Amino acid sequence: MSFLADIPNLVSLVIFLPALGALAVMLAPSVSAIRWISLAVTTVAFVLSLGFWFGFDASVSTANAPQLREYINWLPGVDVNYHVGVDGLNLLLLLLTTLLGPIVVLSSWHYIGKAHKGYYALILLLETGVLGVFAAFDVFLFYVFFELTLIPMVFIIGIWGGEDRIYAATKFVIYTLVGSLLMLVGVLWLGFAVGEASGVGFTTDWYKLVEYGVPLGAQTWLFLLFGLAFAIKVPLFPLHTWLPDAHTQAPTGGSVVLAGVLLKMGTYGLLRFVLPFFPNASLTYAPWIGILAVIGIVYGALVAFAQTDVKKLVAYSSVSHLGFVVLGIFAFDTTAVQGALIQMVNHGISTGALFLIIGMMYERRHTRAMADYGGIAKSVPVLTFFMLFSVFASAGLPGLNGFVGEFMILVGSFTSGVTGYAVLTAIAASGVIFAAVYLLWMVYRTFFGEITNEANATMKDLNGREIALIVPLAVLMIGMGFVPAPFLAKSELAVRSILETVEAKRVAVAGAAPNETVAVEIIWPEAVAAAPLAPTPVPAHTPEAH
Repeated sequence: MSFLADIPNLVSLVIFLPALGALAVMLAPSVSAIRWISLAVTTVAFVLSLGFWFGFDASVSTANAPQLREYINWLPGVDVNYHVGVDGLNLLLLLLTTLLGPIVVLSSWHYIGKAHKGYYALILLLETGVLGVFAAFDVFLFYVFFELTLIPMVFIIGIWGGEDRIYAATKFVIYTLVGSLLMLVGVLWLGFAVGEASGVGFTTDWYKLVEYGVPLGAQTWLFLLFGLAFAIKVPLFPLHTWLPDAHTQAPTGGSVVLAGVLLKMGTYGLLRFVLPFFPNASLTYAPWIGILAVIGIVYGALVAFAQTDVKKLVAYSSVSHLGFVVLGIFAFDTTAVQGALIQMVNHGISTGALFLIIGMMYERRHTRAMADYGGIAKSVPVLTFFMLFSVFASAGLPGLNGFVGEFMILVGSFTSGVTGYAVLTAIAASGVIFAAVYLLWMVYRTFFGEITNEANATMKDLNGREIALIVPLAVLMIGMGFVPAPFLAKSELAVRSILETVEAKRVAVAGAAPNETVAVEIIWPEAVAAAPLAPTPVPAHTPEAH
C-alpha cells in the first residue's frame, strides 16, 4: 500500500476529509444516510492515513522539515504558515486518530437517539481538529487546531451526555480554555522574540523555535504558560478534576475520543514543545513534575478503587496511566520517552476499548453502577471475554500492549539521572499493582458471582457490529505487545533528536547571560539501525532557571 504515500497533499486530504464529511452529513436526507456517510468518510480517512506508515522512512533525516510535508504561507507578511507533515513523534498518534474514527461512528450507530446530523458532524469535525493538532509544524496552526477541538467536544458532552452534562461541559470549557489562552500568550511572545532574532519580524515555525535558545530569564514563565496548558489537557494532578465528570457524562463515542486521543494532545504538547523550547526550565522543574506525576499515578489508582460507577473508575484510571506518560517524558531518557510515546498509543487503544465495552453494557442495562450487575459472565460470555482482555492490556499484563510502554518508562526513568527519579520510579511502580487490583476487582464485582437481578440473566451478548468494533483494538493489543519493535523503530530517531537537541540547547543557554539569546542547530542522529536505544545523559545538577 506504499502507493498511498504518492497521493498529492495526502496529509491535508486526511486532515480535512472528515470536515468535508461533516458538510455532507448536514445535507444528508435521512438518519441512515448520515450514519453511512460518516462511516464511509472515516473509513476512507483511515485507509488513506496508512500512506503515512508506508511513506515514512525512519532512517531519513527530518532535521529541516517533516516527511510528506505540505507548506503554504498562511499569513502574508509574517512567518506564519500552513505547515503539516509526518515525523516519528506524530506518526502513531495520527494513525490512532484515524483508526478510532470509524470505530466511534459504529459505536454510536444505535446509541444516539436525537439530533443525528449535529452529533455525527461534530464527531467528524473533532477528528479534523485532532489530526491537525498532531500534524501541525507551525505553533500558531497548532493553536488553531487545539482550540478547534474544544468546540465539538463541548457540544457532544453538553447535548448528548448524561444528567449532569451541562456541569461537565462547563467545567471542561473553563479548564481547557484557561489553559489554551495561557499558551497563546507564550506563543505570541516566542513569535516576536524568535522573529526579531531571525529577521522575519514574527514567526511560529516549529523548526525555527526549536533552534532558538530562550534566555534563562524568560524560560521559567514561558515553561509555566505552555506547561499549564498541556498539564490541564493531560490532565496532570491536581488539574485533573474536570476529567472524571467529562468522561462520566459524555456519550460512549465522546468518551472514546476523549480517552483515545484528546488527552494525548497534552502529553504530545509537552514532548513536542515544552522540552525542546524550554530545556533548562524543563530540567530544573523535572523533579517537581515527576512528583506530581507519581501523585497522580497513586492517587488516581486509589480513587479508582473506591468508585462504584464503572465508567468513573476507568476515568480515574486514565489519570493514573497518564501519570506514567508524564513521568517518562520528564525523565529525559531515550528509553523512557520512547515508552511514554508508545504508551500514549497503548492507552488510547486499551482504554478506548474499555469505554466501548462499558457503553455496550450501559445500552443493555441503562446503569453504570457495579452493584446493579453481577454474574453477567454467564449471559454475555463474548462481552466478558473482551472486557477481560482489555482489562489485562490496561493493567500491563506481559504480552499485551500496556506492558511495553510502562516497562520502558519505569526502566528509563529509574536510570535517567534526573534528581530523585529513582525513588519516584520505585513509588510509581506500585501503580502497576494498584491497576491490576482495581481493574480485576471491578471485573469480579460486575461479571462474576451469582446473578441476583433477572435483568442480568437475560442480557444480550455482543452482536456482529459490536464485535467488529473491538476486534481491531484487540489485535493491536496483541500485536503491539508481542512485536513492539516496528512501532518503536518509527519514533526512535525523532526521540533521540529531541533529547540531543534539548541537551545541546541546555548547555548553550546555561553558558549565556540571563537575557542573551543563542542559536542551536537541530541535531539528528544516524539511522535507527546504527543507534540502538540508550540513555541520554542528564547532568547530575540541573541548572536553575531564572
